[in-house]
Amino acid sequence: MMMDDEKDTTLPEGTPETSTEASAETEATTQAETTEAVATAKTEEKPAAAATEATAAADTNDTSDEEEEEEKPTSKIIRKDASKVNVVITEEVKEEGVEIDEADQSGTTGEGHADFNWNMTSRSAASRYTDQERADLEKAFDASMTNIAEAEIMSAKVSSIIDGDVILDLNYKSDGLLPLSEFRDQAALQVGDTVEVYVEQQEDEKGQLVLSRRKAKLLRAWDRIRDSYANGTVITGKVVSKTKGGLIADCGGLETFLPGSQIDIKPIIDYDAYVGKTMEFKVVKINETIKNAVVSHKALIESDLAEQREAIIASLERGQVLEGVVKNITDFGAFLDLGGVDGLLYITDISWGRINHPSDILELNQKVNVAVLDFDENKKRISLGLKQLLPHPWEVLDETITEGSTVEGKVVNIEDYGAFIEIQPGVEGLVHVSEVSWSNQPINAREYFTVGEMKPAKVVTIDREDRKMSLSIKQLQDDPWTMIGENFALDSVHTGKVKNLTPYGVFVELEDGIGGMIHISDLSWTKRFSHPSEFVKVGDDIQVSVLEVDENNRKMSLGHKQLEENPWDTFENVFPEGSYHEATVLRKDDRGAIVQMPYGLEAYAPIKLMRKEDGTIAEVDETLTVKVIEFDRDSKRLTVSHSRYVNDIRKEAKDQVYKEEKQERDDTRKVMKKTSSSIERSTLGDLSAFEQLSGNDDDEK
Repeated sequence: MMMDDEKDTTLPEGTPETSTEASAETEATTQAETTEAVATAKTEEKPAAAATEATAAADTNDTSDEEEEEEKPTSKIIRKDASKVNVVITEEVKEEGVEIDEADQSGTTGEGHADFNWNMTSRSAASRYTDQERADLEKAFDASMTNIAEAEIMSAKVSSIIDGDVILDLNYKSDGLLPLSEFRDQAALQVGDTVEVYVEQQEDEKGQLVLSRRKAKLLRAWDRIRDSYANGTVITGKVVSKTKGGLIADCGGLETFLPGSQIDIKPIIDYDAYVGKTMEFKVVKINETIKNAVVSHKALIESDLAEQREAIIASLERGQVLEGVVKNITDFGAFLDLGGVDGLLYITDISWGRINHPSDILELNQKVNVAVLDFDENKKRISLGLKQLLPHPWEVLDETITEGSTVEGKVVNIEDYGAFIEIQPGVEGLVHVSEVSWSNQPINAREYFTVGEMKPAKVVTIDREDRKMSLSIKQLQDDPWTMIGENFALDSVHTGKVKNLTPYGVFVELEDGIGGMIHISDLSWTKRFSHPSEFVKVGDDIQVSVLEVDENNRKMSLGHKQLEENPWDTFENVFPEGSYHEATVLRKDDRGAIVQMPYGLEAYAPIKLMRKEDGTIAEVDETLTVKVIEFDRDSKRLTVSHSRYVNDIRKEAKDQVYKEEKQERDDTRKVMKKTSSSIERSTLGDLSAFEQLSGNDDDEK
């Protein structure tokens, strides 16, 4: 049979190529290699498939008489032999068609091929195995291979490293190929090393095994993280960067979040100092969905300290003196490190005296000796004391401090009822507001005292057993009320300073310790005030007259309007009831209005009596005429009404109209009466004349 062109037939990668157009010797060699490939090539599913495929290719080439000549591509064959990879590269072959006569086909031509069966094909060569032998061979071949499933992590052996690629032996039908860059975590990868890889596909479109070293690392890292979260095991990671609120740590190729509060047991300010460090962690939180985890280094430290804490607490006794280091200071106290366990030193246990803040005495990292006051083994709480190492100040208080003695101290606390003065650290006395001044004027302790100022005082009472002391400032001076009758006689006039204002009056200080009150009604004869602040301000000087003195109760009544004569004696004649006056509205509310009358007198008008003729209510600063409807001299009260004035004007106008109408009616009546009389006389004369005429008529008849 004559063949002009050869058709290229490419088998799957890893399978040897055969040419049915080669010489008889080449064909025989190819047939043997095909049989060997069936038994050893890892990319073939079954040996029979290769034989069948080769036979089909040969038959196809035999029946192709006229096909275009083309180059046969180069292919790689990877065979496994004692972990050695032999790559056989078949060079490009281009042969011209050779005419073969019938003698050649029968095998009678060629001295070297006289005994070769030219009719034998790959199919016939494979037929030398029986079905049972073939099944046994296939079974033995499959048993020698490792079972591989996709999406699983497998162990592989490095077979070779060639040109930046790593060939991996998984004892499977084909080897795996990965770039060397995926093994950067291994310092020196060598042939024979065992590594873990992730099987992505058993066979891709090219028949190759698809692996991933990176995914295997990530899955193993996630398994370790889950194990740490479930069982509390320790994992190692490297801090790679700083982020908001903490750090990012690489734990076996998987990034995790390390919160700032979980870095150490003490507060951390400089996060940058930890970048690049390799640390141990415990996983405290995981998210299976996004494969994310939160780790803690603090948890490891706390677990280590827990054993030390248990040992220290077991050996604690009340009253025991320990050395501690101040690790944190707060508003309510300080936390001390006692060598693995923390104790709290409350601010009240730092000093016998009052302090505003623990930092007034303590500093961070300061070593101090403290006494164990109390501890709770269950809650792991230890209460410490610093002042307990010193004797109580009351126990060593100077014996010369007795009742009646004068002392000086610092104001350490101010309350509404008085101030506490510290005589020496831990010894305080109370100055009650009633002991500040001899005056009965109310004292505001927060305005009189200032924290930190020094004040002299007299000891009124002292109780060393109860550790209490009462002090007095006013008793440092003589009592001015003993001479009150002589210095402040009734009706005497004095000038004082306004010290305080209340809704009902003004407190005036005449001299140190002596003062009295002006009632709001005694400020003015003519004006009414809603509050004393409308008349006077705190700090103003004001003249007063002494109205009354109560020596027993230390009270004095003062007056300001009494400095002038009482004008109400005259007002009774000026503003009698029913009189009309011009008034200006000063202020008003929902109930009434205050109006300014002549001579500076203020009067009150109910709101309903301030309605004008047009029906509206008079406004502030509006001037109008009012009628006095009430004058009370005793109560000094004047009540007026604009409505009454309007009504009076209306009534007066109505009366005037009525009077004019009556006068008009009277005038009309008089005219009518006069007219009636005149008409009556005329009528009687006419009757006489008529009678005369009537008589003449009768005579004529």
